[in-house]
Amino acid sequence: MKKVSLLFVCLGNICRSPAAEDITKKIAEDKGILTLLDIDSAGIGDWHIGQLPDARMRKHGYIHGYKFNSKARQICMNDFNRFDYIIAMDKDNYSYLSNIAPNKECKKKILRISDYLKLYPNYDKIPDPYYGDDDDFENVIILLEDACKNLPLSLFNK
Repeated sequence: MKKVSLLFVCLGNICRSPAAEDITKKIAEDKGILTLLDIDSAGIGDWHIGQLPDARMRKHGYIHGYKFNSKARQICMNDFNRFDYIIAMDKDNYSYLSNIAPNKECKKKILRISDYLKLYPNYDKIPDPYYGDDDDFENVIILLEDACKNLPLSLFNK
């Protein structure tokens, strides 16, 4: 069986997208389907390449039982071929990804994570907590837990 591959994308790949990556891995692990998925994250910018997620995000992740420990990387053109879904954290990320997608088929792979919020439908993005406080980081985790449970993967519905 072919693995389903997901790439979560935010601005710098140190807050939202690595959190979405690990939250989705935990959901998949709990459902017994982690080996059927290829899950990664990337950033639009190159400012944080090689860095661990923001310490505040790691702290709040730990409180929720997550280990946000992937190293930041920048999205590359090969990602459009490698991944089945490329999931943007906000409208700006979605627009950027749509603009750099090499063709229409690749553009169809790009999703907005906010479209999968069920408990918090009034949010049209996962807000960037970088310049915020502890409440902002906590909010991101709560929103991502909701959205990641509802991603359009038939595997998650088994």
